[in-house]
Parts: sequence; C-alpha cells; structure tokens
Amino acid sequence: MNKVNKWIIALSVVLPTLLEVIDTSVVNVSLNHIRGSLSAGVDEATWTITAYLVSNAIIIPLTGWLSSIFGRKRYLIFSVSLFTFSSFMCGSATSLSMLVFFRIIQGIGGGALQPLSQAILFEAFPPAEYGMAMAMFGVGIMFGPIVGPVLGGWVTDNWSWPWVFYINIPIGIISIFMIALLIHDPHYIKKVRQKIDYWGLGLIVVGIACLQIVLDKGQREDWFSSAFITRLAVISAVSLVLFVFIELRTRDPVLNLREFKNIPYASANIIQFCVFFVLFGSIILLPIFLQQLMGYDAYLAGLALAPGGIATLIMMPIVGKLTTKINPKFILFSGLLIVGYSMVMMIRFNLSIDFQMAALPRIVMGFGLSMIFVPLMSMAFATIPKEEMGNATSIFSLLRNIAGSFGIAVMTTILAQRAQFHQFRFAEHLNPYDPRYQMALHNATALVQAKTGIANELAANGVIYQSLLREANLFSFVDAYYISAVIIFGILPLVFLLKRPKHTAAPVLH
Repeated sequence: MNKVNKWIIALSVVLPTLLEVIDTSVVNVSLNHIRGSLSAGVDEATWTITAYLVSNAIIIPLTGWLSSIFGRKRYLIFSVSLFTFSSFMCGSATSLSMLVFFRIIQGIGGGALQPLSQAILFEAFPPAEYGMAMAMFGVGIMFGPIVGPVLGGWVTDNWSWPWVFYINIPIGIISIFMIALLIHDPHYIKKVRQKIDYWGLGLIVVGIACLQIVLDKGQREDWFSSAFITRLAVISAVSLVLFVFIELRTRDPVLNLREFKNIPYASANIIQFCVFFVLFGSIILLPIFLQQLMGYDAYLAGLALAPGGIATLIMMPIVGKLTTKINPKFILFSGLLIVGYSMVMMIRFNLSIDFQMAALPRIVMGFGLSMIFVPLMSMAFATIPKEEMGNATSIFSLLRNIAGSFGIAVMTTILAQRAQFHQFRFAEHLNPYDPRYQMALHNATALVQAKTGIANELAANGVIYQSLLREANLFSFVDAYYISAVIIFGILPLVFLLKRPKHTAAPVLH
C-alpha cells in the first residue's frame, strides 16, 4: 500500500471518529437551550446525553462480533450513514421524546466508529508505523472531549442548538464516500456464518446499559439512597458477572474475554482505564472550579481547557515519530510522570489563581497525554494477532468509554462529599472563644460597615460563612486532584509489563 493511500485511509476513518467523540460532550453546554426550546425539565433534558452514552456503550463491545458477521467495510459504512442520518433527525427534532429517540440511534451508529477505525488503522500501517497511526487516532480521542464543550457553546450562541447536530452531516457524507472507495476488508475478516450467542448478547446489552445509566444519573439521584439507582446497579452487576461466566465457556462469544490472558494487553487496558478516569474527571472538575469558586462564565471556563487540547494536538505527530526511534516504554513512563505532575500542580490551586495559572496544568497534562496515548496504543496491540484485532479494539474502546463515565461519576461524588466533610470541620472553629474567629468577625464587620454604613454582626457572620464554604469547596477539589495523582503514579510499574511492537511489514489491506 503506497503512502498516499495510507494517509487518505487514515483521514477517512479518523474524521467520523472525531465527530463521534465530540458528540459525547458537545450537547452538554447546549442543554439549557434544548430544554427551553422543547419545553422540558432539567432531569428530562439530561436524557438526551444519557441516551447517547448508553446506546454508544452497548454497541462498542459488539463491534468486533458484528464486523465478523456483516463484514468490516459494510458495517463501517452502515455506522457512519446511521450516525449522519440520526444527526440530521436530532437537529430536526420537534419534541424531547423525538430527540432522545434519535440520540439513541446516533449512539448506535457512533459506537462502532472508535474500534473499527482503530482496527483499520492497524491494518493500513505496518507495525513500524503504529506510532503515527495512533497519533492520528489519538487526535480524535484526546482532542474531542476538550473541543466538544467549546465548539458546542460557540455554535449554540452564534447559530442555534440544532446546528450542533447539523455540522456532522457534510463530514459524514464525505467520510461515507471515502470509505466506500478506499477501505477493503482483509481476507480473514470476510463475512462468516457463526452461531449467535444470544445469552451473551442479551446480558452485555442489559449490563452495560444499566451501568451507564447508574454512572450518569447516580450523583444526581444521590446514589444508593435512590431505589431506581440501586435496582439498576444490582441488575448491572448480576448481568455482567453472568456475562463473564458465560463468555468464558462459549465457543463463539460476542466478546472474547480470553484476550485478558495476554499480560501486556491486560496491563495496557488497566493503564488506559486509569488515565481516562483521571482525564475525564479533571475535564469536569476544572470548569466547575472556575465557575463556582472563581466566578468565570461557562465559555471562559471551557476556554481554560483549550490550551491543553492544543498541546496534545501539537505533540501527537511528534510522539508518533519518536515511538519509531525511542523505546515506547520510556515515552509512556515519562508521559505518566508528566500527567502526575500536572495533578500535583492542581493540588496547589488556591482562590487567588489567575487564568494563566488555571490553564497551565492543562497544558502540562496535554503534553503528557500525547506521550501516553500514542505509545500505549502501539504496545497494547503488539502481541494481538490480526485475526483478533477487531475483538481487542472493541474491548479497549469499551473500557476507555466506561473509564470516562466512572471518572466523571466518582470525581463529582468526591467533590460533593468532601465539601460537606470540610464544611463541618471548618464550622467546628466558628465559636466566639476562638481567636481566629474573633479576628475574622472583626474584619468582616468592618467590611460590611464599609459597604452599608452599618456594623451588622449578623451580616458579618454571613460573610464569614460564605468564605468558609468557598474554602471547603476548594479543599474538596484539592482532595479530588490528590486522588487523581495517586492513581497516575500508582500505575507506573505496569509500564514494564508492556511489549514494544515488532518492526515487521503488515499485510496489505485488500
């Protein structure tokens, strides 16, 4: 395969993947506009996000299996077509139920794009160039969650919320034509007849759907104090345990979990899960911190994330080249150290930081993430046979998405619980005999008097309590970043279990 074809193939599969990743977060900032336009409540409107995430998560692990039944190229064209059509229908929705329905369809179409694109890139590039292939793939996966909120906010403010979906259509159509002309199934991925694993199919659909709803709605419903969340959590746990039990004993499983016997592949999955857990958690935490404690508006808070995305975008091709010249383990280890250091920088946040100090850790993280994603992708599949690539990329993509959902759910829960903890601890010192309280009361009373002309002690206590709440919230963010740093530094030893790809020629994609 000549070099031109390789890069055009890469472009044809990365474009729709970028759109799919952006669509997991682009709607978030448009939610209020959608809610107002369709006369929906807040909880009802959030189903437009949950519906997409659930259907997306269900399809991802089934991608390799569906490709073996229908053929990879045919299934990819169908997925992009369904994603493009449902994007048009989402933008044309006249009711919330219509929008939620087509968001489910959009998730079904988009779910296959990540694992299929990754598998095709491994086909199009020889092992010696896996770094560059994964650099292109990484632009979509890593840059999408960051640019999504900014793009969604700009499009909604300057046009209207339907254009958040309409912008997918021209790129989707171009991708369909490029895939039809350029992509061909390898000989071992031709359509085959096999017995359908109905039990495995049913269990994973139910298990993943319930899990995704629990993670997305749990914090809002106060977790297990809600009977709805508790029931879904039990159903998910039972379904997924039974799924693992059945799949390990089935001849033609929907998802071949035996891949985890491969130590380098299993280690790469753990590293990826932890990194994306921290990445998505931090993406959620920083805008909340800037809006709640620093008084930023939504656009400016989203803009603080952008430099990190730009740093990732710049570094991806450079790291892709370096992986062919330097041991990828060294690059990956360095990337984890850099991301861990960015968490340490965030631990040092205070209530006096400026925009530059808020954006700097994200820039450092952006550099580190590019040094993680590219070598990790290259080494994760270095010991996977080509025939198993579709199944392996499906598992990898599933865990990446679930990690993001876990990261958001866990970090927002930590934020809420630790804020209450610190609030109670600080409130213990609010007594008239504490010298620090007496000094704070004196200063607050002077402040109130300067503003109103009246030395009102009750108003002064209100000022003190507002300050206490801000400090308690600050400490809760610090706790969340501290846990993130521990997670990143804790997975460093797993790097040594990975294997670098062999520099041998890959089969031609025909």
